Amino acid sequence: MLGEVINMKEYRKISKIIKSQPTMEGAGVRLKRAFGFHEVPSLDPFLLLDDFHSDNPDDYMPGFPWHPHRGIETVTYMHHGKVKHEDSLGNGGVIEPGDVQWMTAGSGIVHSEMPQMPPPGETLLRGFQLWVNLPKTHKMMEPRYQEVKQEQIPEISLDNGTKIKIIYGEVQGNKGPVRDIVVDSQYLDVNVPANREFEYPITSGYTAFAYVVAGSGYFDESKKKQINQDHLVIFDDGDKVKISTKDLSVRFLLVSGSPLKEPVAWHGPIVMNTREELRIAFEEYQKGTFIKHK
Repeated sequence: MLGEVINMKEYRKISKIIKSQPTMEGAGVRLKRAFGFHEVPSLDPFLLLDDFHSDNPDDYMPGFPWHPHRGIETVTYMHHGKVKHEDSLGNGGVIEPGDVQWMTAGSGIVHSEMPQMPPPGETLLRGFQLWVNLPKTHKMMEPRYQEVKQEQIPEISLDNGTKIKIIYGEVQGNKGPVRDIVVDSQYLDVNVPANREFEYPITSGYTAFAYVVAGSGYFDESKKKQINQDHLVIFDDGDKVKISTKDLSVRFLLVSGSPLKEPVAWHGPIVMNTREELRIAFEEYQKGTFIKHK
């Protein structure tokens, strides 16, 4: 009909595929970095995704002793093993398998994250830490901490057997347990069985990526390339994604968010908008005036 507007959903294509790279952080923790500083322009508002994954305690037991953060949110999600957390807000506890810790550093927080010695025969540690940038209006907000237990995270099952754990965001009326996040975003843990297809809407204009945790799948409707474990898929713009499988199932983290489109000044654990703000932050840390909260 003349003048009729047809609203056709557009599948997102793959913009880039990145294999996570081994690196060392903290006091000597060996981990895999899915993305970091060099990928920032294409992943705004997300800054970093680390995959700490080893069954050798020597790789992870050194841990991440006390260190500062400012200007970001850190999201720690455990699949296997336990990590003890303490911070300058007075929070403390153990992040266990399936748990999530969403920490808003804001004006400044100092914390430690120390893996716990596993029992004999259960040496696997697997977890992920995502850094989300804060807009300049919230860089110096009051720090806060949300700890979410596995049983609080809703998991839904679709008709084709796909399972979705909702860490943050909403799927089919089911809301994740994390609340009041500054940047509009969504964080899902998705498991698609073998020989299935999974389609999911993502707001047009939002940054979106998937990190393959296990198995293998196709992340583009053209099905040109199979993406395996430990690979990151960055999507082009569009309204939805399509993931399909053949002989293997695939488990992946699906993350999307509204870009900030602001300057990024980043050094170590602190991310601000200008080099001067970075200088002030590190100067305050040296002087002992870094922490603004009581």
